[in-house]
Order: sequence, then C-alpha cells, then structure tokens
Amino acid sequence: RRRQDSGGGDPCIEGDVVIGPTGSVKVLVATRPVDFRKGAEGLAALVREHVGADPFGGTVFVFRNRAGTSLKLLCYDGQGFWLCTKRLSQGRFTWWPQSTDTSARLAAREVLILLWNGNPQQARMADDWKKLA
Repeated sequence: RRRQDSGGGDPCIEGDVVIGPTGSVKVLVATRPVDFRKGAEGLAALVREHVGADPFGGTVFVFRNRAGTSLKLLCYDGQGFWLCTKRLSQGRFTWWPQSTDTSARLAAREVLILLWNGNPQQARMADDWKKLA
C-alpha cells in the first residue's frame, strides 16, 4: 500500500523497513568502548589487533562509543565494508556486555534488541533449535 508521509512529501510504501543481521550471521560485540573517529579501516584494524578476529569473514562487529550514546556495526560483504551508525537522540544505551574478554558473542536477534536500546539478557525468546556455527 502507498501513502503520503505526514510531512506531505513523496508517497512511500507503508510500514517501516528494517535492515539487520539474520539468524545465520555471527555477531561479536567489542566489550570496551572505542574511539568513534575511526572509520571502517580503523575499526577493521581494531578487530584484527584487539579482538583477534578476521574482519573479512562476514562477522558483524558491534562497537560502542565511550559516552554510550552511539553504536557502530561493521561487516564485510565480499566487495567492501558496511559501516552503520546508530546514535540515540537522547539518553544512553542501557545495556552492554560485561566481560574481561575483548568481545562477546550475541545472536542476531539480540543485536536488534540492542539497537532499540533494549536488554537482550532480559528478552524472553525461544532458544535456538540448533546452534549455527
């Protein structure tokens, strides 16, 4: 269905479009804040040097700034890097994994909860029937 937006602009398809990781993607969250002046190449170097992972392997890497107001997601798709930023209009992200390790694993569905400033550990979801690699 098509509709006019509330500002009287161009018609668009009704409903929100969400781009996010699917259940089959591996997600690693950097447990320590990073300098958000870094772009894709700087974050890829951080992945190699501090997380000890391959930034070209298709994994989605999630980073948080020191203030806890922004997240960056980095992923390589075979042709180049995707770098997405989520900056809250107000407030801070209320949950972040606490670990002595440099990264923590999250399920793709947990990242979507995190992006909406939720707590993935408190979400009630069914367990995976079969864990993916």
